[in-house]
Amino acid sequence: MGTSDDYWRRPAAGADERPAPAPEATNAPYTGAPRSMPPPHGWRPPLVIQPAPPRKMPEQDLERLDREEQAATILTKGIGMFAGAILIALLLIFCGRLVF
Repeated sequence: MGTSDDYWRRPAAGADERPAPAPEATNAPYTGAPRSMPPPHGWRPPLVIQPAPPRKMPEQDLERLDREEQAATILTKGIGMFAGAILIALLLIFCGRLVF
């Protein structure tokens, strides 16, 4: 009897016959994963290195953070107003050229 791969093997030189078809697969019910053996009582993975305790973070100066956030907001709004003024000026120039 041949192996299950005989169907896929190249025929011998000069042979005109095809091998017998592969056997049909049977529909066996799924019985689940095999059971595994539990580790011995008290087993733990080996401890390789103990990390250093976390460092204390510096205190935050909330008043300074508020001042810097307010300054950033003012700067952002100022840049936006400047860009808006330039766009309005360009729009007026462009419309003036079209009309006149």
